[in-house]
Amino acid sequence: MARMGHFWALTKSRQTALLVTTGLCAYTLTRGLPFDPLGAVCMAGGLLLSISGCTALNMVMDRDIDARMGRTAGRPLPAGRVQPWEALAFGTALSAAGLALSFGLAPRFGALVALGFVFDLLVYTAWLKRRTPLSIVFGGVAGGMPVLAGRVLALGRVDLVGLLLCGSVLLWIPSHVLTLALRYAGDYRRAGVPVWPNVYGARATRLFIGAANVLNTLVLAACTLLLRVHPLAQVALLGLSVGLCGFSALQVAAPTERRDGLLFRFASLYMLVSSLLLTLGSVFRGVWPH
Repeated sequence: MARMGHFWALTKSRQTALLVTTGLCAYTLTRGLPFDPLGAVCMAGGLLLSISGCTALNMVMDRDIDARMGRTAGRPLPAGRVQPWEALAFGTALSAAGLALSFGLAPRFGALVALGFVFDLLVYTAWLKRRTPLSIVFGGVAGGMPVLAGRVLALGRVDLVGLLLCGSVLLWIPSHVLTLALRYAGDYRRAGVPVWPNVYGARATRLFIGAANVLNTLVLAACTLLLRVHPLAQVALLGLSVGLCGFSALQVAAPTERRDGLLFRFASLYMLVSSLLLTLGSVFRGVWPH
């Protein structure tokens, strides 16, 4: 069981589950009722296996960086609890299974899952992460592929709503990634990874996070209008977005290290709840009272 736990840790299960949820929500809000449980399970399985495998392979590539950072030195690879060849085999097997299942469901769905895989593993991790702080843009594109893929699987094509949903994830990435970079800037400096706070400064990083959150609010507002989301869900989503923007503004005006951690957790909750609100507001717009 301990060995299984070490391999499970290679998948970053919370982050993976969040991305799978965005894809599942996009699939569900597009199909509407009646709910298709078999299709949803197969779609979620393809995403889960692909993202988990890609994450494990990222861990193999980044094991030297992780070993030099206090926050990550206890991960299975730098701590020696899993050997690199084991993690490589594990990640490859999961990735192959996930991509095969994704292409088996629909070629367009599989192509988008594969595109996210390539952007995350090769463009972000292997090419840009150690070279430029702008690598998070390409990591954000990879993060947006599950939600776009879910929309495309249900709709059969790429549309404006799908692109906006993908853009929302991309704009969410700064709150998710750069808050950690602010808290652990010293770790990243010792590891030789260029991150926004060390290259552009802490204030510029917080301004960037705030601007991304404002833009994300506008993008999600456009989604609610295009999807004709129920007004109750629109109001709840607006309140949540205003709260995130206000938190970001507070960190610009009076930053504290503790609130960087709180903003990181709030951002993760925001992505989960906003996805659920869009889904419920779309699926039940004709059922809930106005």
